[in-house]
Amino acid sequence: METIQLSIDESLLAEVQQATAALQMTPSDFMKVALERAVQQREIIAKERQHAEAYSNQPQRPEEIEEWQDEQVWISDEFDSI
Repeated sequence: METIQLSIDESLLAEVQQATAALQMTPSDFMKVALERAVQQREIIAKERQHAEAYSNQPQRPEEIEEWQDEQVWISDEFDSI
């Protein structure tokens, strides 16, 4: 296991200290969880970009989504009934 050193603003450090106390975690464990979640989020973003690129390269045809049109609820539709 590697040991790292980092610099953070005092206000962020105070928030981390509050969070670790509330969660009864060590700062080290808190940072590990935060970094793991950041990496997971990066993977999600990468997958979302892949999906967007795939749809750009091969868009859905109207007949593929036509049957779902009535299932969508648009905010403007909700306000029209008020």
